[in-house]
Amino acid sequence: MATGRTHRTATRSRGIPEATVARLPLYLRALTALSERSVPTVSSEELAAAAGVNSAKLRKDFSYLGSYGTRGVGYDVEYLVYQISRELGLTQDWPVVIVGIGNLGAALANYGGFASRGFRVAALIDADPQMTGKQVAGIEVQHTDELERIIDSGGVSIGVIATPAGAAQQVCDRLVAAGITSILNFAPTVLSVPDGVDVRKVDLSIELQILAFHEQRKAGELEEAALTGEETETAPPAAPPAAAVTKRPEQGPDGDVPAVMPA
Repeated sequence: MATGRTHRTATRSRGIPEATVARLPLYLRALTALSERSVPTVSSEELAAAAGVNSAKLRKDFSYLGSYGTRGVGYDVEYLVYQISRELGLTQDWPVVIVGIGNLGAALANYGGFASRGFRVAALIDADPQMTGKQVAGIEVQHTDELERIIDSGGVSIGVIATPAGAAQQVCDRLVAAGITSILNFAPTVLSVPDGVDVRKVDLSIELQILAFHEQRKAGELEEAALTGEETETAPPAAPPAAAVTKRPEQGPDGDVPAVMPA
């Protein structure tokens, strides 16, 4: 099977927008679920709802792939799974190295979803000598001194950084120097990389902080609504000014039709 170091995806050369690329995994996840249920076809509206996007946007995204579906039938699920997988480069083997085998790194190593999505954990690396030789997810942890050799001999395509923040940039520099051009960063820090190197950042603390903001805002809105409700209940209705109290006219504005018809 070909490895990712020699077969790069042609997505960029075909002019597919980055926003569309970011949505392709969402479509693939929804389509895979449909495939597992043996659903043969799906409409754009159904697939868009399952992926959490707008159906018009989905049709536009698929037009970049040259897939337009069939009117009255929809999209062939199995073909779309293959088409998107091929576009994302998931029909080939992508060796991955994980650097930093603490709690997070070990959890990533044990994640069973990599293999089914075209990724193979080729090596686990840690700077702690006491970790060297230990088995995690059936893979022997190797010392960081072996990083460059492992990348070269294993044809590694993607580096995953799960180290503490202080060590992340140094690890990143070594990965780039060894030929890695795609990095998934779990360390809570921003990495500096040269042009041509793609970095995707996953920061759980930032996501939790954003959720905390929304929770605080919702709590504030509830509190404000409760206070407003109390004031409304306790405050007596204000009497209208005398000038505003007028007798309801018997006729409408045109003088012959009542403004309010009797029931």
